[in-house]
This record gives sequence, C-alpha cells and structure tokens, in this order.
Amino acid sequence: MLDGPHAEGARRVCRGTERMMPRLSPLRRFLCAAILGLAPAGAALAQGSGGGGVPVTTDQVRIGPVPVEILANGIVASESVVTIRTRVDGQIERVLVNEGQMVRRGQPLFILDSRQNQALLAQQEAQLARDRAQAARAQSDAQRYQSLRGESFASQQRFEQAQADALAAAATVRATEALITQTRLNVEFATITAEMDGQLGAIPLRAGNFVRQAENTAITTLTQVDPVLVQFAVPERWLPTIRAALRGDPPVVRAHAESDPGPWVEGQLVFVDSAVDTTTGTILLKARFQNSDGKLWPGQYVQVMMSPRVDPNAITVASAAVQTGQQGRFVFVLTQDGTARRRPVEFLRTAGDRAVVRGELAAGEKVIVDGAQRVTDGSRAVERNVAPTPQRVSALQ
Repeated sequence: MLDGPHAEGARRVCRGTERMMPRLSPLRRFLCAAILGLAPAGAALAQGSGGGGVPVTTDQVRIGPVPVEILANGIVASESVVTIRTRVDGQIERVLVNEGQMVRRGQPLFILDSRQNQALLAQQEAQLARDRAQAARAQSDAQRYQSLRGESFASQQRFEQAQADALAAAATVRATEALITQTRLNVEFATITAEMDGQLGAIPLRAGNFVRQAENTAITTLTQVDPVLVQFAVPERWLPTIRAALRGDPPVVRAHAESDPGPWVEGQLVFVDSAVDTTTGTILLKARFQNSDGKLWPGQYVQVMMSPRVDPNAITVASAAVQTGQQGRFVFVLTQDGTARRRPVEFLRTAGDRAVVRGELAAGEKVIVDGAQRVTDGSRAVERNVAPTPQRVSALQ
C-alpha cells in the first residue's frame, strides 16, 4: 500500500489523467481508480461496464417436473454362462466353430468320434430283432396251451409256465429297446451343440484330443450377451422410493460405459435384493438391457442412472449458482432494480447441469451464476448478455 510522499505523488499523477481515463488501458484505469479511492468504479471500468455495478451472468429459476435420478456405478453381468463339457467319451473329430464366435441355439460346435457307439447300436438292433421273434413264439405258446388246457390236454402248471415265458420275452424286448435308446443318445451326444444363443469363450481343446465324461473337463464356455443384466447398489435411503415405483411399471434404468461416445442405453429394473447389505448400507439392484448391438459387455464397469419417479414441482437453478457459506447453501437473486439479494436454499440433488433446491424462489427469478463470488447481499450488479457455460455434474446426491 502506498504511503507518504510516494502516495501523494501517485495521486497527483492520477488526478492529472482523470480526464484522459477513457483512453487509458484497463489496467492503468484500475490502478488509478484504486489510488484515488474509486476501486468499485475502477473495477467496473476495467470490466468495460458503465453501470457502476459488478458484471454478472444470470439464469432463471425453473419450477416444473424433474425426474428423480439416482446415479451409481454398476457392472455388466450375463444372465447365463454355460460351461460346455462332453457327455460321452471320445476323441474330438472336428471343431466347427472359432473362439469368440457368436452362435445360435442348436448350432453344432464339436463332433466326437462315435463309430464305437454306432457299432454297438447295430448290435443292439439285431438283438432286438431276435428278442422280438422269441417273444412272438412265447406268446403263441401261451395261447396254444391256454386252448389245450380248456380241452384238458394240458396241465395247469404247463399253462402257467407258458404264460411266464411269454411275459419274460416281452420284458426282454423292452430292455433291449431301452439299451438302443441309450446308445442312440450317446451317438447324438457325439455332436455337441449350443444350448442357447451367445458368444463362445476360449477353446483349449482341438481336434485329436480325447475327452472323458468322468474327467469333467470344460471344452469351452458359452456366455449369453443379449439380453444382459447390470448389477448396481444404491444407498438404502432410496429403498422406499424404489419399492413405491415397483407398484407400477418397472423404473427405467440407463447405463453408459465411460469409453462409449454414444448415448445412454435404456433398460428396466428387474430385481431388488431381499435384504440391505449391513456392511455398506446399500441394496443390490439388477436391470435388464436388450443388447443386440453389443454396447454392454459382461464384466464391464458402467455408470447407471435410475429414475424411480418424477418430482412434479421441483425448483431448479444452474448448479454454479449454488454457493456454500458458514450458514449453509445460498444463491444470489438479481432483483429488477439491479440489487443482489442473498436467499438461503437447501440443496437436494442435481439433475444434469442443474441443481434441485428447496427455498423461497419463484419461477422466472434470476439467480447470479458467473460473478456470484464478487457480490454481497445488497450490492449492485449489472447483468451481461452472455449465457453461462453449462457445467456437467459427475455425481448425483
């Protein structure tokens, strides 16, 4: 701060330039105005304003329907992951797919050598023909002895023996038929097919490898990628709101991967856990998303936004207008006569680049956005016709 002879000399120089003030540079105008005790006017001149107030930008207060948005971090999970194993013993004869390939339900994946089972099937079919012939002869004998017994030419014991032989032959036929059914299944199991639509994982075994059912070795995995689930957790304070929303249509859930430049994808809430996690104070939720374009990938971390309800009369202001002081949150309202008035508000949450607040604000009132740090309650302010730059909010409270 200037004092003594130096201060007086500076004042004398500045007084001599008062009439030339408009032609001076903004910095020299500000310095001279400060020296002469005209700092507020000098600040206004430095900013290019002729109104004598602090230049500010404003944004109007809005009152209307605003969705209640809950933001969380989630992870994409497949609804179904199938580990593909062999059901029969055999050597892999052909691999019909590639690693990572998308396959459809019923599509052949691997073919095992089934010649041994086919030979066994031929043997059992021949045995079935023999058993059926023996069953037919036993049935004829039973009928013959039944007629002879009626004419007293055959004993009761011989008739009963013929009936037992016929029943045993029929049972043998059924047993052989069951063996044939089992062998045919083994022949079918030699062709391993996809159990659902999905994407294949790594294939560690190739043609020529021998696989056994008892070893329980995984040939590959099949992961469902359409639709997919997104798992996320929200604070338990949201539980009443979510449960109330579930009484109607399922709440809309949006998800977005950080590396994805495209728009958010929409799904529906399908699961609310039966208990709150006592260690974190959160509750687990799941949403289902149609994923035909493959935007969501199992295991991927995403941002999740859920809108369980809409607040019909929410008061919103630009997020940058909300200030924090010793007595809490507040905004400056620019009145019609150009005076800044401090209004206390309660910050509720954010919605996009706007803050949802509670306080004595009316629709259409102007709150100071840019320049709020340079005004005080009752000070003069001048509105500039420059729209404030929207500020993105990275988290919702």
